[in-house]
Amino acid sequence: MTRRFRALVFAAILVLAAFGAGGYVWNTRQSQAQSRAEAPAVAQGGDLASLRSQPHLVFRSTALGDGYGKVAVVPLSAPTGPRAFTPASCERVYATAGDAICLYADRGLVTTYHSRLLDSSWASVHELPLTGLPSRARLSRDGSLVATTTFVYGDSYADPGQFSTRTVVTRAGGELVGDIEKFRLIVDGRVVTAADKNLWGVTFADDDRFYATAASGGKTWLVDGSLKARTVTALHGDVECPSLSPDRTRVAYKKHGDLPPGQWRLAVYDLRTGQETMLAEPGSVDDQAEWLDDATVVYGLSRTAGNGAATSDVWRVPADGSGSPQLLVPDAWSPAVVR
Repeated sequence: MTRRFRALVFAAILVLAAFGAGGYVWNTRQSQAQSRAEAPAVAQGGDLASLRSQPHLVFRSTALGDGYGKVAVVPLSAPTGPRAFTPASCERVYATAGDAICLYADRGLVTTYHSRLLDSSWASVHELPLTGLPSRARLSRDGSLVATTTFVYGDSYADPGQFSTRTVVTRAGGELVGDIEKFRLIVDGRVVTAADKNLWGVTFADDDRFYATAASGGKTWLVDGSLKARTVTALHGDVECPSLSPDRTRVAYKKHGDLPPGQWRLAVYDLRTGQETMLAEPGSVDDQAEWLDDATVVYGLSRTAGNGAATSDVWRVPADGSGSPQLLVPDAWSPAVVR
């Protein structure tokens, strides 16, 4: 076999592989499009401008159909009612009264991910830096700070040590404040310098203080951070994806405990007393929870629809450990409460 012939055979193989990959992507998209087209339409209604002027919930719609993946809005007074769709499509979304952060995917032969700040009319204002697979997103209460977490290695928090994250805080105008994984991590009075250090899941207290998850050596902690001091200090162990309550006194989070890998339970930590309370949700929650109010935590739960397609719902549960979970918004994910 001559060298020229081998080169031609190799080139032919590459062409066939490219056609095969393109065909797979096309077939997958056609199958997804057919499933969504055959799904029952979700109820739509409400004016976006008027909804934004009253207490409302912003979320990613997971109802199969034309609106799948789009950001939707419902009034807090009728969360299970008709939803108003925005023009934005996101993998993760978070919003305040004036802005929203959208982590979205540009899918093709090679999928790329981007971060976009949206104004109150859902128009793009700034493209913000994003590296890797979207995981978590948060805005400060006044919308001046943006935090995004992505997987730069791995795609799940289920296996400690088998993933690497990047968590970046920027100003709404696009100015980089800092990569918090480069901040000094202090645990039990000692600085952690291990190569496996990861930080993710920011929740802002003000324009300087924030809470997040830090991980190293197979352990996780709730950390209290300062953007100015570029330091994070461990407060409590076995904490992932914290969310600060509206009154800034408690943090809701997912806790692994002695559960199998990839499973978590919701808990709340009182920053004043150090008391931890397990919540009444019995299922495994892989989400950064949100607070409906000072007494109630909301969160996304994955499920499988009747046709076998994966979707999710947003649930609510009392923050004091009492009661039982209640469905808040069906076919929804990535909730943000705006008052």
